[in-house]
Amino acid sequence: MNLQDFLKVLRSRWVTLCVTALAVVLGAVVVSLVTTPMYQASTRLFVSTTSGSSVSDIYQGSRFSQERVISYAELLMGQSLAQHTIDKLGLDMTSAQLQANVTASAKPDTVLIDVDVLDSSPVRARDIANTLSDEFVAKVRDLETPENGATPDARVVVEQRASIPSHPVVPKTTRNIAIGLVLGLVAGVGLALLRDLLDNTVKRRETLEEITASAVVGTIPLDKERRKQAAIAYESDNSGIAEAFRKLRTNLQFLAVDNPPRVIVVTSSVPSEGKSTTAINIALALAEAEHRVVLVDGDLRRPMLHKYLDLIGSVGFSTVLSGRVTLDEALQKTRFPGLTVLTSGAIPPNPSELLGSQSARNLLSDLRGRFDYVVVDSTPLLAVTDAAIVAAGSDGVLIMARYGQTKRDQLAHAVRSLESVGAPLLGAVFTMMPTRGSASYSYYGYSYKYENDDSSTRSRSARQLLARSSVPNIGVAEMGQSETGDESPQTGRRRRHIGSD
Repeated sequence: MNLQDFLKVLRSRWVTLCVTALAVVLGAVVVSLVTTPMYQASTRLFVSTTSGSSVSDIYQGSRFSQERVISYAELLMGQSLAQHTIDKLGLDMTSAQLQANVTASAKPDTVLIDVDVLDSSPVRARDIANTLSDEFVAKVRDLETPENGATPDARVVVEQRASIPSHPVVPKTTRNIAIGLVLGLVAGVGLALLRDLLDNTVKRRETLEEITASAVVGTIPLDKERRKQAAIAYESDNSGIAEAFRKLRTNLQFLAVDNPPRVIVVTSSVPSEGKSTTAINIALALAEAEHRVVLVDGDLRRPMLHKYLDLIGSVGFSTVLSGRVTLDEALQKTRFPGLTVLTSGAIPPNPSELLGSQSARNLLSDLRGRFDYVVVDSTPLLAVTDAAIVAAGSDGVLIMARYGQTKRDQLAHAVRSLESVGAPLLGAVFTMMPTRGSASYSYYGYSYKYENDDSSTRSRSARQLLARSSVPNIGVAEMGQSETGDESPQTGRRRRHIGSD
């Protein structure tokens, strides 16, 4: 993983990072709130020794004092001194408990000892520090005085007595929060990397192409409005999702110029991957280019097209196959110009057998003869075998993969299902792509320009003209177009480049 991949993971997993950091910081705040406040009282002791008048004696005395300081610091934290202090103050604690709250430190190359005492009461902390220092002065006097009563070689005096502390030193709330923030960020980054490592969903174009062994022919952005209204009004809509379907339409028309697919099955590996919405809008995008398009609901188990397009669902595919109505009677016109729909009809008890029958193949062949494009919305491949059966008799299959939801093994299994029946895979379509972040694509910005440009009407007309010029039965040479930009002698029209929508 390089730096760019690392930053992409952080951008995509920023919620995990922030939640983890916030949780650790809140934990640090809680610890600070429940911790009993402790106050610190401090005294300072000065150690001196008897020295002569010469320089050598003074030096020896100074060295003697510094050596004594280290030993005295250990004595200050000893059990016997702690017990004497407890007895004198009448404290309700053990000597071990007091020892844990006493710290004596000797400053290097000095004869000073700092004594710090922690306690939950500021007054008691002061009393313990002063009493402990006084007891230590007396103890050193007893230890250093010779048996003959001569002047001791070393003595200790209290250079600074303790006062009542005004603020607790424990807990250190600011420090705890800072440490919690650092630890939270580190833990959040680690958790984000772990989740990305364990993530088995498809999020990269390269991954989708590798699993399907085909090109990604379309990337459809996430649009919450499609939940309310699946169909896009292309005559007035220049949004990012509309432009994405126009680009998908153009890619479909140029997948095979000599023999372009006309019966296209739209499927997915599992439900809720945007299959039906994509099928509807592919058909509408083709109809916008003035092609004759029929949209067939090949899902005879959970049909949805009649609900999305406000059509009659009881008469359709199954009723035509059963001979109850004719195809002409079952086809329904929609409010969208150029789009005809064959709904699913009544739900049969044996959808797989019905779709695999010769009558179903004849029906699709009849529709191929009547329309320029036949778009079939089928079932998910991993749920039932219906989609694979229909796909085997089609010109090609478009398989949907929902960004961040479709699992790699599910997609691989679905592709193997298509390969097992010899169904040609035209390509894969990324659905519900995020419109922000590293997974978004730059053409969304162009659609914003179209919407706010005064010449949007002329731009839309130009796109329709280009789309009409790519009728699948007309070759590039017949359209009088080349890469030179010269006039064609056959048509007398100006030749243009053919690009995507």
